[in-house]
Amino acid sequence: MDDTWAVGLDVGGTKIAGGLVRFPAGVIMHRRRISTRAERGPQAVLADAVELAQELADPVPPRERFAGVGIGVPELADPNGQVISGHTVDWRSVSLVETFGKIGPVCVEADVRAAALAEARLGAGQGYRIIAYVTIGTGISSTLVVDGRPYKGARGNALILASSPTSVVCPTCQSWARPVLEEFASGPALVKRYNQGRSEPVANAEAVSVAAAQGEADAVRVVRDGAEALGSALGFLVNVLDPEAVVIGGGLGLAGGLYWEALVDSARRHIWAETTRPLPIIPAQLGHDAGLIGAALTIWNREHETARPPS
Repeated sequence: MDDTWAVGLDVGGTKIAGGLVRFPAGVIMHRRRISTRAERGPQAVLADAVELAQELADPVPPRERFAGVGIGVPELADPNGQVISGHTVDWRSVSLVETFGKIGPVCVEADVRAAALAEARLGAGQGYRIIAYVTIGTGISSTLVVDGRPYKGARGNALILASSPTSVVCPTCQSWARPVLEEFASGPALVKRYNQGRSEPVANAEAVSVAAAQGEADAVRVVRDGAEALGSALGFLVNVLDPEAVVIGGGLGLAGGLYWEALVDSARRHIWAETTRPLPIIPAQLGHDAGLIGAALTIWNREHETARPPS
C-alpha cells in the first residue's frame, strides 16, 4: 500500500506538533506546531487540534490514498482509543473518534506508545524483535514493543514507569521513605532541585545540563543523582522484560552528556543477569518527530493491516 498519507498529532502539555506523513517511508511532507495552552480548558484545545488536523489534511493530492488522523495523547488511552486520564488535557468525556471523524478515520493512542511504534518500525528499534522504549522529559514512561507492536496491557495502562511512589524503609532509623522517581529524575524535577536556594533560578532542564557540562557542582550533583536513580528503575525494567535493546527518547533522554552517561552506567549496574548486562541502550533516532510520526503510523498501520489479505 504505497503512497498513503496520514495526519499525525502529538498532543503535549505545552505544544501540539502536527504533520502530514507519507507512508510507507514515514516522511513528513508538511508540519505545523501550535501552543497547547491547556489552561483554556479541554474544549478549546480540542477545537485547535481539529483545526490543525484539517489544515494538514488539505494538501493531500486528490488521487492519493488518505488513511486518516492518528492522535497521540499525553494521557492513558484504553485499547479502544478512549482517553481514561486527565492529568494534562482532560478529554475523558470526549469521543475523539467522532470529533475528528469528519476529516477521516481516527486512531487514538497514548503518546509514548505512538513514539515507541515509530522508533520500532522506522527508527532506532529497527532490526530488533523486542525493545523497551523509555521516554524521559516532562514525564517518564515506558513501553514494551514486540514484533513492532507496542504492548498496551489489559486496560491500556502498561506505560507507567516512574509516577508511583517506591516505598522503602530506612535500615538505620526504620522510617519509611516513599519517593516518586518522576519527581526526582524528570526534566522539571532537575530544575526544581537545582533552583532550591538559588537567587537566579533557571527555566529548564537544558540549562541545568549545560551547567553540569561546565562542571558547576550543584548541577553535576542534581543531574548525576537523578540519572543514577532512574538508571536503577531502568535496570529493573530490563530485569523484568528482558528486551533485546532499550531505546531512549524524550527531551532529557536525548540530551546526552552527564545525564546519559550516568543513566546508562547505573542501568547496567542494576541489571542482574550477566548475559543481559551488555544489551544495547541506544538513543532514539527520530527525535522530537517520533510522536507525530508514530501517531500517523497508528492509523496507517491499522488500514494497512485491515487491507492485508489473510494468510
